[in-house]
Amino acid sequence: MNIGQAAKASGVSAKMIRYYEQTGLISAADRKASGYRDYSEDDVHMLRFIRSARDVGFQVAEIQKLLDLWTNRERQSTDVKKIALDHIALLRLKIQELQQMAQTLETLVSKCAGDQRPSCPILEGLENRGAAEPIASRKRNSRILLPHKAKHTTKG
Repeated sequence: MNIGQAAKASGVSAKMIRYYEQTGLISAADRKASGYRDYSEDDVHMLRFIRSARDVGFQVAEIQKLLDLWTNRERQSTDVKKIALDHIALLRLKIQELQQMAQTLETLVSKCAGDQRPSCPILEGLENRGAAEPIASRKRNSRILLPHKAKHTTKG
């Protein structure tokens, strides 16, 4: 089957299939004489496995480990369980971080009148929070919000 058919059968977009091939997560598909990729049912089965792993939040590197174990009939389930437990711990940490973010925003929103005045405790809170935390200590996946400097023009 061609890439479009494989994408439809697996639930993985054609773009992601190409990406998985480029990164080596899956082997490049055989090519027909016409040059089109030709996917087998086994390829689709593997793509479904990858999609399932992505659906529960595994990253490509973890999926590679899981694929290696999945295809290795000599594997030990303890190795698979360790990967899953490590992932659960990471998910729980992300949940805590998201809850802390929501709590911070709820606090800032509760201080905002939401009226026509220009004073905004939400913006002030974000500005002060960013200034109080050194850049080096910010988490690697955090976005850095820098205040925009207003351009002042003078009429004259």
